Amino acid sequence: MLSDRHRLRVAELLRSAEHGRTPVAPLSTRFPGIDAEDAYGIQLLNIRHRLANGERITGHKVGLSSPVMQAMMGVDEPDYGHLLDTMELRGDTPVPAAAYCAPRVEVEVGFVLGADLPGEGCTAADVLAATERVVPALELIDSRIADWRIAIADTIADNASSAGYAIGEGRDPRELDLKAIDATLTSGPETLASGRSDAVLGDPAASVAWLARTVARFGVGLRKGHLILPGSCTRAVDVTAGRTYTADFTGLGPVSLSFC
Repeated sequence: MLSDRHRLRVAELLRSAEHGRTPVAPLSTRFPGIDAEDAYGIQLLNIRHRLANGERITGHKVGLSSPVMQAMMGVDEPDYGHLLDTMELRGDTPVPAAAYCAPRVEVEVGFVLGADLPGEGCTAADVLAATERVVPALELIDSRIADWRIAIADTIADNASSAGYAIGEGRDPRELDLKAIDATLTSGPETLASGRSDAVLGDPAASVAWLARTVARFGVGLRKGHLILPGSCTRAVDVTAGRTYTADFTGLGPVSLSFC
């Protein structure tokens, strides 16, 4: 467990790393004893800093939602981060890759809420009832930790490696089998990754329900209008300037991001 002074120091280091695009050494080695509780506290310090500077929360994301990633990190549940209005990206506007430390893209089935979700006791059925539409999504992730050498405390403190997101139009979730959406990530003629939506905790709606229950412990709610990214259907792919990445989903259609 870290002192309040050390938590503030870590939060400042991560802000400087993001603004200067100069990653820092792993927090888990630089600050021995840092744990998940410290890391969520550090994440919230930086979110509050951004809100004080005029940014706005537009949703949340779930990370480590696949059993393989959880085993790699030595954890038995996912983690989460915040999405902000300044992270919203558009497919028709090239994204400067040099604005990030080590950007990657992930393929996700996003949930746009049409109503607030309950917290304690939230179920996948509650998520479906509250979802206005599910959308094809690309999440841009970035690590302010050097060379992506992250342990669980590193990624939580670093806002679950959040950096940006782009979404398509989407559909009513009741029109789809959310456990059986095939997804493919391509760049030009090259297929980079493929997967299926049930890679996300067996059901991406279950991931959203987990998130609602988890953040409720901190007095946070998932609200009408929020975008929830439940976790990636595929492995993350490194971004290269000059390329366009397109995720295509059965029943949902495509979403793209170009980098310059």
